[in-house]
Amino acid sequence: MEKMKADVQEFFKLPQKEKNAYAKQPTGVDGYGQNFVLSEEQKLDWADMLFLQTLPIPERKMRFWPQQPTSFRETLDKYSLELVKVSKCLLKLMAKNLAINPEQFANMFEDGRQSLRMNYYPLCEQASKVLGLTPHSDFGGLTLLVQVNEVQGLQIKRNGKWIPIRPLPGAFIVNIGDVIEILSNGEYKSIEHRAVVDPEKERLSIAAFYSPCDGTIIGPLPELTKENGPKYKSVSREEYIKYVLTRKIDSKSSVNLLKLES
Repeated sequence: MEKMKADVQEFFKLPQKEKNAYAKQPTGVDGYGQNFVLSEEQKLDWADMLFLQTLPIPERKMRFWPQQPTSFRETLDKYSLELVKVSKCLLKLMAKNLAINPEQFANMFEDGRQSLRMNYYPLCEQASKVLGLTPHSDFGGLTLLVQVNEVQGLQIKRNGKWIPIRPLPGAFIVNIGDVIEILSNGEYKSIEHRAVVDPEKERLSIAAFYSPCDGTIIGPLPELTKENGPKYKSVSREEYIKYVLTRKIDSKSSVNLLKLES
């Protein structure tokens, strides 16, 4: 974890020209730049990011993986594979809490998709007038977030209020994503969150997203619908992703799309 933090810091310290060598392309999501720019009218977040799809390995787009610092690629490869172990452990514990088969639940994510977003939030003297990251919930299964430096900025929405999160040194912040909310039939809730910027200091973080494998049906698990029925529609993973990549990042729109009328 510490080596990953150090390499991310070094990357964002590179001259702008060197970082631009890994710039995102208009038709893709991998690379350096802004977070999912969908239109020219879109209000941009006060942040730069490096987004990389890390699993499955054959689908890595290596032209976007920085070669400076020289250890970056090897560090990210090792970090990515270690995160899979952490995610599987968490999924099995969640399954036990839901009283469903832990192995079966974890297997839905076997050979699943993982991506990392490395975030750089510059300081802003008028911090109250901008957002580092627009309020949203994560559309995948689990998100493992680690704070790179000691500057706080993550906030979660609870009971209509924004609550700042104080990270613990050496620990992950775990966000439940929309897919887990849907699969659990609402027993677990995805969390709406945002990032604010600091007026005096830059902030860096690394978010890892873990989603089910291709071919998975995104819908409530049958064993969790026996008492009250399904609360969400079921769609193919491909249909779900297609919607996610064309929507405006806003609140919990992925979950709301699939929610059934009560």
